[in-house]
Amino acid sequence: MDISSKTFSAKGFVLPHSLPVIVLDDCYHFPACHLPLFIFEDRYRRMLDHALQTDRMFCVGVSDGANDVLPVTTAGLIRASVKNPDGTSQVMLYGVCRVRITGWDQVKPFRIARVEPVLTQHAPTKTLRLLKSRALDLLPPPTDDSCMSMQQMRHELEQMDEAEAVCDIIAFHFIRQKAALRILLEECCPQRRYEKLISELQKAQDC
Repeated sequence: MDISSKTFSAKGFVLPHSLPVIVLDDCYHFPACHLPLFIFEDRYRRMLDHALQTDRMFCVGVSDGANDVLPVTTAGLIRASVKNPDGTSQVMLYGVCRVRITGWDQVKPFRIARVEPVLTQHAPTKTLRLLKSRALDLLPPPTDDSCMSMQQMRHELEQMDEAEAVCDIIAFHFIRQKAALRILLEECCPQRRYEKLISELQKAQDC
């Protein structure tokens, strides 16, 4: 796992009023996390071109199972984009902040959503640090082929001052239950988010 973007700060970041959206089933992108994407559909090739020519940003929306998209997602910044000879592209998207979709400026050929930031509720710093430590203690043990990367990841997460980001990174990489991921993404209180994360990590240990 690459968490080198821990140095990226959303402070002073200006969120656009609208962002393109790629709709993927059960793909929950979180702030502070890198998401590799392979862009091959024509509509999303056009979406990527639009994003690169404007704010270099788009969101990954999750289908609600009908004809719409779940309201909370993550504004993603294109950190890298490589176009292949056949017109497809490899993209690395970095999660910047949670956003709420409030409407649509466009639905075809690709979606452009009106967005607003999800405001984070206050939680005591000391409490979040304690919850961060508890969550790190519940990470699964490394396997033989992941020992070094797990040790490095744990060390980097321990050194991170942004407890909220640590929660999101752990959720993105270690939680597999889609319903739990939705709750974790939509929760605006960091303390409740950590409590849900810890509960899911404990369930995984008991399996």
